[in-house]
Amino acid sequence: MRGIVADSQAYSRRTLGMCLERQVHFVTFVPRTCAVRQALEAWGQQQSVLPLLVEKPGRTQDAAPRCWPGQSVIRQVEVEDSDGRGTAESLRFVVVHSSQLAQQQPQTYTVARAKEAEAVTDHAKRVQAQWFACLPDAEAALAADEGQEQGRRGRRPRSWRYHAVRYHIVADTRRTRRARRGRPAKTDPPTTESGYRLVVAVEALANAAEDNGWTVLATPVDAEGCPDGEILRAYQDQNTTVEPGFRWIKNPAAIAPVWLEKPERIAA
Repeated sequence: MRGIVADSQAYSRRTLGMCLERQVHFVTFVPRTCAVRQALEAWGQQQSVLPLLVEKPGRTQDAAPRCWPGQSVIRQVEVEDSDGRGTAESLRFVVVHSSQLAQQQPQTYTVARAKEAEAVTDHAKRVQAQWFACLPDAEAALAADEGQEQGRRGRRPRSWRYHAVRYHIVADTRRTRRARRGRPAKTDPPTTESGYRLVVAVEALANAAEDNGWTVLATPVDAEGCPDGEILRAYQDQNTTVEPGFRWIKNPAAIAPVWLEKPERIAA
């Protein structure tokens, strides 16, 4: 098979539609935010046994072999043609479970959730410190925090990945400054004003062990033209073929000025 191997940036309605129109073979990583990947991961967890696609020795002599069992399925997804029209096309998805990722992801999840917890705490303090004189202002702020303010189109953004953040409005009172100068009498009640504020409820999302280690690849190539194992190897070979070729981008020489004027020096 000759084609393109790409990461999640290539998985979009426009890119998929162009490749299918021009009959370009490709293998691309499906992002975790896509509904089709979430459905396919749930499908893979329900399978009792998946055929072994790739097996490699462990990184050390005492480490267990790294295994990638998986299976391909056909699903219909929405793509966009060259005229901008949306159509449903059948696409092949290779659902793979990696034993190595299943061991690494719990540690990564713990670190990422702890880091996000600090950001959620700071966000909750800023939100709860706001004060609104009327209910419509509080409702507008609530809609903005939830990504549902007026004029927003498309899917609601998900600000937090490891926490569920919910907002609700409560009526409250707070003390205010006296309008007159001088010390108030002991019998004078404190001056207050009524208003509204937002209360934030935060809940840490649990990470089930069976959710770890799953990878979903998309390709238009049928199983007869390229088996599941070859599709997985083509994606994994990026680490030894494609990625080393781009290492120079991260090198300071990639952005340093190079002064060349003669055509023969430029060609060299």
